[in-house]
Amino acid sequence: MTQFDYDLFVIGGGSGGVRAARIAAGEHGAKVAMAEEFRMGGTCVIRGCVPKKLMVFAAGHGAALDEAALYGWQVEKGRFDWAAFRHRLDAELNRLESIYTRNAETAGVTIYHQRAEVSGAHSVRLADGREVTARHILIATGGTPFVPEPYRGLGAMTSNEIFLMDRLPGSMLVLGGGFIACEMAQVMQGLGVQVTQMYRGKQVLRGFDQDVQEHVAAALVQQGIHLEVNTDLTALERLRDGRFRASCTQGRVREFDAVLFATGRVPNVAGLGLEAAGVQLAENGAVKVDAYSQTNIPSIFAVGDVTDRIQLTPVAIREGHAFADTVFGGTPTAVDHADVPSAVFTRPEAGTVGMTEEEARARGPVEIYMASFRPMQTSFIGAETKALFKLVVCAVTRRVLGCHIVAPGAGELIQIAAVAIKMGATKEDFDRTIAVHPTMSEELVLLRKPVR
Repeated sequence: MTQFDYDLFVIGGGSGGVRAARIAAGEHGAKVAMAEEFRMGGTCVIRGCVPKKLMVFAAGHGAALDEAALYGWQVEKGRFDWAAFRHRLDAELNRLESIYTRNAETAGVTIYHQRAEVSGAHSVRLADGREVTARHILIATGGTPFVPEPYRGLGAMTSNEIFLMDRLPGSMLVLGGGFIACEMAQVMQGLGVQVTQMYRGKQVLRGFDQDVQEHVAAALVQQGIHLEVNTDLTALERLRDGRFRASCTQGRVREFDAVLFATGRVPNVAGLGLEAAGVQLAENGAVKVDAYSQTNIPSIFAVGDVTDRIQLTPVAIREGHAFADTVFGGTPTAVDHADVPSAVFTRPEAGTVGMTEEEARARGPVEIYMASFRPMQTSFIGAETKALFKLVVCAVTRRVLGCHIVAPGAGELIQIAAVAIKMGATKEDFDRTIAVHPTMSEELVLLRKPVR
């Protein structure tokens, strides 16, 4: 039998890779090594979910102060101290990185803090020139922000750099209409930055339910963001003073202190040696895998965003765990990618699980139950932003096929709704459930008549 240095070598120290390594080593007794060229924790911990959510919290406190004053509190609102926040943020990310590292090492994983590339079906070359062998190789390098070719090298930010700003800009152009663009536009606006968001599509949050798209877009505008859809960048110039001059398809030419490209993410496969090793890639660079995360090369697997299945951290973690159980635990496990809940941390948040109305209608007759209203907490002080609760129901089986919420705390609410939908709950199951009053979420069990 061929002797290898390791049973498993993982390239990428993010959520999916770390979970796979920990389970393979800690629970199944495999000899495991991992390489991470940047910081342990990957996109989610270091430059994604965690710092993003902390910035969402920070921005939300400004709005909360405004609301408190309207509720009768005597509030003196000052300027947001980015330097103080950045100091605490850096400390928190350092803490989390050390936890990721410690947990992997405790499970018995050897960590190489350097870049690694695939050099063969069973071999990996490290940045220091060493070559190690492994019975199995797992690619877990995640995704990377996409910046259109004409605008690279100008010093504009992506979601990787926005957490590293030395100071807040006075004005910012956010390019894109996905969840990262919408979240960051509202965060920056909430911290006192004048924000223009430009998106070439007809509405933000492409792929989400249309009613969700419209509600989030309305909230962006109501909160002071200059939202420009059906508009694309035609030229971007870095000025001598460090600011940017941007031209668009509407003929406008404007200057901004900072520019953020949130124009999508692509699989992080550049220079990994996958093609030379014979690994098949999709047109966008994603690693092609089967239901068990195996590539066309039997010894090489891939999980997480690098496969471009569903770009969510919990999905990558589930895939990494399933991989370890399949290959080292003797329990073939395929991840179920249906009815995966997700949230957009705008203000208010958007939560969604299951089919959109458009997807469900393409499969058969449906009934739509929906309520849009001003929540008690904000209507009391005259705020115009509305909440949305929507159920997409199969007219034949009565199963709830999708749930879509735009409301404060929607990310928390959708997790509970996802359990019911995953279990196959019907509209009548929702109807039989007694409401919790007075809450926003009681609308989910009080939607009696379909709106269409």
